Amino acid sequence: MTLSHSWSRTRRETLTLLTALGTLAGAALTGAAPAGAATGTGTGTTIAAGVVYRQYDLTAGAGVTRVHVLAVDLTNTRVSLGLLYPGEVASRAPLSQQATAQKAVAGINGDFFNITEAQHPGVAATGASVGPAIANGKVLKAAVPRGQRFGPELPPGADTDDVLGVSGDGRARLDSLALTGTVTTLGRRLPLGGLNQYALAENSIGAYTSDWGGVSRARATCGTDTERAAPCATRTYEVTVKRGRVVSGSAGPGSGPIAAGVTVLVGREAGAQRLRTLVEGQRVSVRYGLTAASQRAYRFALGGYPVLTGGKPLPGLDTRTSAVRTAAGIADGGQRVLLFAVDGAPAYRRGLTIAEVAAVLKSLGATEGFSLDGGGSSTLVARAPGAAGVSVRNHPSDGTERAVPNGIGVFTQ
Repeated sequence: MTLSHSWSRTRRETLTLLTALGTLAGAALTGAAPAGAATGTGTGTTIAAGVVYRQYDLTAGAGVTRVHVLAVDLTNTRVSLGLLYPGEVASRAPLSQQATAQKAVAGINGDFFNITEAQHPGVAATGASVGPAIANGKVLKAAVPRGQRFGPELPPGADTDDVLGVSGDGRARLDSLALTGTVTTLGRRLPLGGLNQYALAENSIGAYTSDWGGVSRARATCGTDTERAAPCATRTYEVTVKRGRVVSGSAGPGSGPIAAGVTVLVGREAGAQRLRTLVEGQRVSVRYGLTAASQRAYRFALGGYPVLTGGKPLPGLDTRTSAVRTAAGIADGGQRVLLFAVDGAPAYRRGLTIAEVAAVLKSLGATEGFSLDGGGSSTLVARAPGAAGVSVRNHPSDGTERAVPNGIGVFTQ
């Protein structure tokens, strides 16, 4: 598909299109005075070959807001997208720090995450993200149960295993990734119900690897499949497996780094009862993977939720709540990606509704759109010409960068 919004079109054409699409979203999006030339209007500022940044103002239902957009051309063989993360699932860092450490030229923040545990006194928030994550083809984690997620209410049909990713053919896509896994011992196969997740389904067994980090695994047994704030489970058990054999067991989830080659199994309710039958020295095999609904293999993926599919906004998108947002759009059959963040400065933080986000992404040429974590997490970074690292281009609404678990990084060769 050809982009319906070219970066080289005039400002008037752009704003007219935004107005028309905003009306479809339930709130008029009309042009306001765009930012000055020094900040990248018109055709935008080239960050690297195939990567263009621009910002502009628009008027939505709640008032004037400023948006920041990175256009990434994946037909350029020197450009790619990948997962930004601090090196551990249960860890957070400012996006600019992650991008500079991984030598990305640009990026935006990613998935919603376990930001607080006020409902479970004494249990540490893990900082781990809600949805699946894949980095450089390696599976890092699976999705938490729907009732355990953080973030706004999902639109009908969306779930925690929804992802935006780049498949083996180099195209960006929306898909879903479900965990498939087993714990096999003495000829019995037990289903694996989680991988490096801050919350496990009731009665399940979850696996934790060195990718998790050193944060306590206690949060995994709190809440229920339908209520995040429900009390923690009283029946839990943890088993440590090294080189295919059980080396220890414990009545509750532990903490501390997990060595390479070691898998910690955490069970709750019926899952805990199954783990209690394992004894030291017993052979155990743990296998897992993420299976895409499309059956494609992904080099990179992270969670969020869809807002635009096949060029149409999802039914039931919120048209009332305006906020600072982060999102990504996919255009040209997955060959172009639009990374989008609303500015959080006081003059602009009225923001957009989710329905307006879908409309703006469509106006920029996207046929698929994906909502990411917003509010104080919304951050867009890009490297200035000649700079060694990236700088923050929007104004985070907290006044400074929030530490986040992951993001979408733009890389060039």
